[in-house]
Amino acid sequence: MTSTQTGSATAAGAERAAHRDPNVLRWLGAYASSAVGDNVYYLALSWAAVQAGTPAQAGLVTALSAVPRAVLMLGGGVVADRFGPRRVLISSDAVRCAAVLAVALLLLVGRPGLWPLAVLALVFGAVDAVMMPALGALPTRITGRGQLARVHGMRSLAVRLANVVGAPLGGLGVALGGTAGAFGLAGLLFAASLPLLIALRVAKRPADDTHARGSAWSDLTGGLRHIRGHRVLLPLIVVIALSDLGFVGPLNVGLTLLADERGWGAGGVGWVLAGFGTGAGAASLLLTARGRVPRAGLVLSVSGVVSAAAIGSLAFVPNVAVAVAVALSVGLISGLNGVLCGALLQAESGPAYVGRVTSVATFFSLGVAPLTFPLTGAAIGLWGTGPVFVASAVVCGFGGAVGLCARDLRGAELPR
Repeated sequence: MTSTQTGSATAAGAERAAHRDPNVLRWLGAYASSAVGDNVYYLALSWAAVQAGTPAQAGLVTALSAVPRAVLMLGGGVVADRFGPRRVLISSDAVRCAAVLAVALLLLVGRPGLWPLAVLALVFGAVDAVMMPALGALPTRITGRGQLARVHGMRSLAVRLANVVGAPLGGLGVALGGTAGAFGLAGLLFAASLPLLIALRVAKRPADDTHARGSAWSDLTGGLRHIRGHRVLLPLIVVIALSDLGFVGPLNVGLTLLADERGWGAGGVGWVLAGFGTGAGAASLLLTARGRVPRAGLVLSVSGVVSAAAIGSLAFVPNVAVAVAVALSVGLISGLNGVLCGALLQAESGPAYVGRVTSVATFFSLGVAPLTFPLTGAAIGLWGTGPVFVASAVVCGFGGAVGLCARDLRGAELPR
């Protein structure tokens, strides 16, 4: 990349709003294509695993990705910062494309059983471990710092779109071409992101004195020291960790058990999840249009406390209609909270440390928080939905309280 291209990336980010910047829109298109591919892939993997093995074996195969993702996540932040997020994302989508197309070919010519699916799940988990930090590090290199909230709003909208479109598209792929066709479709979606990523203009990689020592371990410890010594990042990571630990269990497991307990049925779960998704999408759209929220640290902390109260109240609503209304408010508030967390995380990180800081936050979100799924189910079996939802709300609320008590985080502002 020439110095002219590098300069133009920085200038474009400073002069254009992110939603009008062709460079950011190329990134958004690549991200959306890859995210839809993810949804198609996960549906194809679970369907193929069910067809090839027992329900227990299928569950094991679909859960395998979590192991390398959790183990390698912090190292993935080092890779993103050392080699650059654009290069890592191009390599990641290329590997994912090749892997799913290889499995599609195996399924097309025979019935290989579960082993290629297990290998594919492990490959995806390892790739996710380097891909997630790179996704967090890239926005600061393609746009101005004042556009970070808008970029995170756009990214959240792309996630909502991928969730809505991906599963039906994967189902259509299975219906028309079997699991081989669905895997092939996922591979094509990953491939479609590559030219857009290759065309991205990115700012020059920031200097980092840990590179001079040439040690990946020193890069990792340097990133952890950067967080530990930062008056905003350290409490922000704690807020993110507590919010995820308290939130994902009730949303992913508790809601289904609550609906079963109340007799709402699968349709009721669908309506409540739709309410949550609508609220989160509205928050993302609002931030995409507005671009900045004043007093971001304070808003983030207060929204954490408010959303915690709304989560706790879900277990006590009288009917589905009220549950949908509460879920809509939870989605709206938590959507705002999530975008502000991501934007502040990137804005406060040193330019050379964004990947490593993102990897720590993602480790809690995607590595530790899913461990609450079986715990939530077991706890509801013992004590019922009410006490467990309240306990989860207390954990979320404690996260918001940490933000309110941390003066530097409470006063943090997004760049203009």
